[in-house]
Amino acid sequence: MDVITNKKFKVCVIGAGYVGLVSGACLAEMGHKVICVDNNEKKIEKLKKGILPIYEPGLDKLVIKNKTMGRLSFTLNIKDAVENSDIIFIAVHTPTKENGQTDLRYVEAVSKEVAKSMNKYKIIISKSTMPVKTGQKIKETISRNCKKGIDFSIVSNPEFLREGSAIKDFLEPDRIVIGVEDKKTEKILRALYAPIKSPIIFTNIESAEIIKHACNAFLATKISFINAIANICEKNNANVEEVAMAMGLDRRISPDFLRAGIGFGGSCFPKDVSAFINVAEKSGYDFSLLREVENINKKQKENFVEKIKKNVFGLKNKKLGILGLSFKPNTDDMRFAPSVYIIDKLLEEGATIKAFDPVAQENAKGIFGDKIEYCADILKTAEDCDALIILTEWDEFKNMDIRKVKSLLKKPIIIDGRNIFDPIKMKKIGFNYYSIGRE
Repeated sequence: MDVITNKKFKVCVIGAGYVGLVSGACLAEMGHKVICVDNNEKKIEKLKKGILPIYEPGLDKLVIKNKTMGRLSFTLNIKDAVENSDIIFIAVHTPTKENGQTDLRYVEAVSKEVAKSMNKYKIIISKSTMPVKTGQKIKETISRNCKKGIDFSIVSNPEFLREGSAIKDFLEPDRIVIGVEDKKTEKILRALYAPIKSPIIFTNIESAEIIKHACNAFLATKISFINAIANICEKNNANVEEVAMAMGLDRRISPDFLRAGIGFGGSCFPKDVSAFINVAEKSGYDFSLLREVENINKKQKENFVEKIKKNVFGLKNKKLGILGLSFKPNTDDMRFAPSVYIIDKLLEEGATIKAFDPVAQENAKGIFGDKIEYCADILKTAEDCDALIILTEWDEFKNMDIRKVKSLLKKPIIIDGRNIFDPIKMKKIGFNYYSIGRE
């Protein structure tokens, strides 16, 4: 996916995490000269050697290619990076506090550092997901800390990257959303994104900030809605997949995000829904709809644990095989993964856990330690287990040798939290097969 533009900019991306690293690599692929900055010395040293801190399909090749071509570099020195750049992206961590507020301490700290390092006009872009009016706070922070007489522009350019397809999402997006304060900045950013042939939506800064939260909150709502429908289907001998298919054929609804399962996780939906509820509260609006979205998502995991207990006939001293640890396939991200809650509850009930995930096992070790056994493959996971439980819909799980798995299990029980198999076929093979909204 070679994308080159005639107009090249010097770009600094602060924060070499998921958003920052993908954005930096893709901006370099577009022909810009990009410096990625991070304060984690070990991470920067590894990146200089082409070793990535995250798993994202194709990202390693993109980083190595653009490093080799001299368009992408990594540093700990924020001062040099800012001085030598025209455009600065802030892509640092914005975690959510227990009360739902977004923790902006890293954004504030970086804004101060940027301000102190500015030597000429700069465009400062917030790329991380931030609550409405954060752009104004960044502007105030920079104004207080930069040298007198240096001009700058503040921009909100939220990311819409899906883990597992982030490169395509950056270079071939449905749209690019940019919140600006003036026409001069709009013109420069049109040139920055010129290689991408997608609609660019220019708004004011506050609208751009709300767009990101509104999109994620709506998608999370669709997931919780279809999971609620799945629960009704189970109680009425209906099939949620047939219901979802018919719903999705309505062009007003679309089939996307209408897959029943064990709930949403990851670094975006849980924290963004919580943050948007908090934004609404501060604005004087009680977003009770989103509170129920959170509640349904929590209950979906609890219901799944109960489904396991019911169909394995108690959990004490039972050996359970878990397939999938990451919150979704094609990523190693364990943040808010449903597997964390489910496995913790199974352990509390006295079960022994064997688990396999194609890429997330190292991250899982940081969460579970030695409380579970990590297996090398699907068959090792299934061996001598009382039941096999599917928590992530990796393609290799869909294509596994199901008859071989049956022969290795102590009991032919599969409890599928992602509906990856046909219940009729599984029962014909001889499985006691349980899924979501299809019983």
